[in-house]
Amino acid sequence: MRKIDINNWNRKEHFNFFSKMASPFFGIVTEVDCSECYKNSKEIGKSFFASYLHKSMIAVNAVEELKYRIIDNEIVVFDKINAGATIGREDGTFGFVFMNFSDEFDVFNSELQKEIEAVKNSSGLRLNNDDVKKDLIRHSTIPWNSFSGLLHPTNFNQKESVPKITFGKYMIRDGKKMLPISIEAHHGLVDGLHLAKYLNEFQNQLNLK
Repeated sequence: MRKIDINNWNRKEHFNFFSKMASPFFGIVTEVDCSECYKNSKEIGKSFFASYLHKSMIAVNAVEELKYRIIDNEIVVFDKINAGATIGREDGTFGFVFMNFSDEFDVFNSELQKEIEAVKNSSGLRLNNDDVKKDLIRHSTIPWNSFSGLLHPTNFNQKESVPKITFGKYMIRDGKKMLPISIEAHHGLVDGLHLAKYLNEFQNQLNLK
């Protein structure tokens, strides 16, 4: 982790401008082609969800701006961003899971599966100290529907700097499986260019075996 020298940062004016707003967050809703990822997952018998979540995390960690966080009125850059996600239960509730990021899918997935099992054998949100960590990114999935818009709950904390990514149910169009995705971040730290870099790398990862 390192600190950003705000006074000599080329985003100083951008950060100060957006940080004064009651809601400094912005985001986009778009979609990615998950056809290859889905096919490859099914062919080798691994979880499609785990696969695209891991690929999303690879893309997140490839974009420095998505590693920026506001801590104690300073801006820091984490060396690695870990994963937070929501997992549903049979009773209709959900719980939070937290996984350390690893480039190796099998390592990441092993921890994910343990967390999924823990959610299924618990109740409530599973809030813990991980919930207040900043070196993570929050993922959610709405597996029942596709979407073209999304609204996140927020407390309008101007120092909230953990981005949010939400996936929906893929829809088939022109023979391709298109996965809806919403990504939201603090505009003082992240611009549309940086979201585009994430989406481009995410798509690259989805196309890989």
